[in-house]
Amino acid sequence: MPDEVHTPRLSAICKCIYRKALNISNILGYGLRLGKTVLTLTALNNLLFDSFEIHKILIIAPLRVARDTWPSEIEKWDHLKDLKYSVALGSEKERKAAFMIKADIYIINRENVKWLVEDSSLPFDFDTLIIDELSSFKNHQAKRFRSLMKVRPKIKRIVGLTGTPASNGLIDLWAEFRLLDMGQRIGRFIGKYRDDYFVPDKRNQQVIFSYKPKPGAEEEIYKKISDITISMKGSDYIKLPELVINEVQVNLSEKEMKIIDDMKKELVTKIKDDEITASNAAALSTKLLQMANGAVYGEAGEVINIHERKLDALEDLIESANGKPVLISYWFKHDMKRISERFSVETLDSADSIKRWNKGEIPVAIIHPASAGHGLNLQTGGSTLIWFGLTWSLELYQQTNVRLWRQGQKDTVVIHHIISKGTIDERVMKALKNKDNTQAALIDAVKVNLQTGGKIYE
Repeated sequence: MPDEVHTPRLSAICKCIYRKALNISNILGYGLRLGKTVLTLTALNNLLFDSFEIHKILIIAPLRVARDTWPSEIEKWDHLKDLKYSVALGSEKERKAAFMIKADIYIINRENVKWLVEDSSLPFDFDTLIIDELSSFKNHQAKRFRSLMKVRPKIKRIVGLTGTPASNGLIDLWAEFRLLDMGQRIGRFIGKYRDDYFVPDKRNQQVIFSYKPKPGAEEEIYKKISDITISMKGSDYIKLPELVINEVQVNLSEKEMKIIDDMKKELVTKIKDDEITASNAAALSTKLLQMANGAVYGEAGEVINIHERKLDALEDLIESANGKPVLISYWFKHDMKRISERFSVETLDSADSIKRWNKGEIPVAIIHPASAGHGLNLQTGGSTLIWFGLTWSLELYQQTNVRLWRQGQKDTVVIHHIISKGTIDERVMKALKNKDNTQAALIDAVKVNLQTGGKIYE
């Protein structure tokens, strides 16, 4: 193992996971940054070659994680050298050929789950399933969830990995645990789960938009899932670099604020000769986020510029980095276009660009949270992240942040948020902080204590 993580404490974690994996199907609810990939591979290696309890493994992961992270982790560690793997990506012909190769582990991206189960004509004879980023199966109506449920009875051991099991509240847990235990702990039906543990929250007459837990429901849910859940926080077991969170406020002019205020109050506003409208609350939220960033899409899809306040702040932040690499997170395409027109940046959208970033060859990089959200290791390329535009998704927000603030990072990590004062930006930041309370409560409730009598398991 590389020296940076081969510590007695991490060895103890691997052994603890191995013991758990021998006995039950698990969701490994790791906190972010703990290195769940290598820990899982260590447990699988033991189950394959020490106890001979599993024989053929399928790993489902986000595309880039399936392509880059799992293969690189297998090749990186000396103790995993006996593992044979095959990555099933690309065209249908290439995917089928990958499944024909004799291997211990087969890796596929989650978008091809339906193809594998329903369309490939390949036998589903995997006895062990690893779902990397289990939270991507939180929608019980999604095709990937329904397809996987069809073959779930064939799977003897299933492991779900995620750092954000309840990014949008405890309602997300039902589908995830339906996959894990077939509904044994919190119910086989989503309707009953909602009736048992939740009451309507936001609604419009008969239309319910969201639910909130009943009094005592959180504790009851945690108790029911705790026997198959391992949860650990990376900060408890790994010494991480210092993290500095910074909010950089920009002030808009009265004219610019009037455009935004009109939109907020009337669902319509005028910018010069262009009229911008929003048909509903969701569309309004999107328009207001765009305006806070400095531009908005018009009715015909054209980009209408409003201000350059955030671009000015971004320039100051890049200059203050004094030549150190900077990673910029954007949300809307017109943000990327405006940033690219003003600065010399490179998009991290390929294995080659990610490799060059990690070598320190890209001074200013730009990335979308949906691309950076899961599994990418970017910590060796830089330690400064700037959020040009924010996202409502706590999962993508947290996962993007820990691309830099993670094991292997040698410098203090600085995360800047450029906030347009008096706009929806402030509400998004508050919402992200408030949502984290539910997430933290879940992680803490099922947190594994690896200490007995003050000593780590040996």
